[in-house]
Amino acid sequence: MTAIPLQPPRRLVEFTLDDEPVRVPEGSTVLDACRAAGKDIPTLCEGDTLTPKNACRVCVVEVEGARTLAPACSRKAEPGMEVRTDTERARHSRRLVLELLASSVDLSTTPRVQEWLKEYEAKPDRFGPDAARLNESPKVDNDLYVRDYDKCILCYKCVDACGEQWQNTFAIAVAGRGFDARIAVEHDAPLTDSACVYCGNCIEVCPTGALSFKSEFDMRAAGTWDESAQTETTTVCAYCGVGCNLTLHVQDNEIVKVTSPHDNPVTHGNLCIKGRFGYQHVQNRD
Repeated sequence: MTAIPLQPPRRLVEFTLDDEPVRVPEGSTVLDACRAAGKDIPTLCEGDTLTPKNACRVCVVEVEGARTLAPACSRKAEPGMEVRTDTERARHSRRLVLELLASSVDLSTTPRVQEWLKEYEAKPDRFGPDAARLNESPKVDNDLYVRDYDKCILCYKCVDACGEQWQNTFAIAVAGRGFDARIAVEHDAPLTDSACVYCGNCIEVCPTGALSFKSEFDMRAAGTWDESAQTETTTVCAYCGVGCNLTLHVQDNEIVKVTSPHDNPVTHGNLCIKGRFGYQHVQNRD
């Protein structure tokens, strides 16, 4: 019998969250504690398979004694700290960030953002029609996925997933500075001329739909995309022996896209081009 090594138990850290004592394992973030306590903290750039970049700042909380608001997604829990998640200062900051993003980026396919705009009484229109927008047509230069940078909030999750945190392909990066900053491939070339291996792991982590499956993009354009009518079935990829898990999203008896469970110990949400895009043969009726 093979012995399975177990990780040493983690100590518990006790602190105060909205005047209530909480205990979380050492190394947990404030956001982990909030979720464990059932508190709904808005997040956009945070991903459960990536190291936080603190880019969007909509998850900020107030920590007693701290000069600035802290991003809950990366602030580690410390013994004795006092955290408040719903102060006027935190709500004001979240409202302003949501207004700035919604005034300059198309958030129409960002999950829950309309709910947050209403909850925080954000009014993006107050910045007027001259708010900086790319006003750029979606880039459709391959048959697998589409880049719509009008929806990009520069969260850097796609850069991290393509780079050293997962794929190590480094096909995409941040180009430009300030208002000119944007996600691009080298020399802003077509994706087909880049180092991209079409794993689609950038799509998996994109929070706004700036990167999307070509199948989803086409169905949305035709008005037939309906997530409420879709079923999800998790299975094992049959292309090789690694054992990657696939979640098949099916609508009208057709696979419309493939994702992977983030808690799977083999893939952690990542796939290769075959696993994520090689499903057409399954439904080839010819």
